[in-house]
Amino acid sequence: RWRADGRALRKLPVHVGLVVTEEEPSYADMASLVVWCMAVGISYVSVYDHNGIFKRNNSRLMDEILKQQQDLLGQDCSKYTGEFANHDKTSQVLNCQSTLKVLSPEDGKADIVKAAQDFCQLVAQQQRTHSDLDVNMLDNLLSSTNGFPDPDLVLKFGPVDSTLGFLPWHIRLTEIISLPSHLNISYEDFYSALHHYAACEQRWGK
Repeated sequence: RWRADGRALRKLPVHVGLVVTEEEPSYADMASLVVWCMAVGISYVSVYDHNGIFKRNNSRLMDEILKQQQDLLGQDCSKYTGEFANHDKTSQVLNCQSTLKVLSPEDGKADIVKAAQDFCQLVAQQQRTHSDLDVNMLDNLLSSTNGFPDPDLVLKFGPVDSTLGFLPWHIRLTEIISLPSHLNISYEDFYSALHHYAACEQRWGK
């Protein structure tokens, strides 16, 4: 069913951000969302909560993802493995068809500040000039999403009408869909959001 659902959509996002604005993140429910993303063919997944709970406990999240893969996909789970792409020492890497990053507020504005500092240092060392700074240069200096395309779609869960610092530089053209909660979310709710995204006409500011 997973592959058929992915093929049935008019367009499928390459990178989905899963943003939790609720106070109590659920590892089991987030793991289900990540596995569903993998199963329908989404290549990049970012998980974010504004308190950094998932990132501080990313090994626990990975354990839950592996469990959910087995529970939801059964014998087919080896077809849907993913890479846990954080750069810290607790990262786990598997043979990948999908790539997962777990992000926190430090990967947002703080990463932009660090990128600006790094660029200023390059200018001070005369390795760059101020005129070299453009969109592509800043993208290359941002470490939190190195190798990741910008999100096509953000699924925001919870009552707060904000993404609470999730990748502020990268979501200029991102479609954002709000859902009431990630707690006890069903696959049907998830797929309905993907269907809504597929039907959206993106005008790219025109």
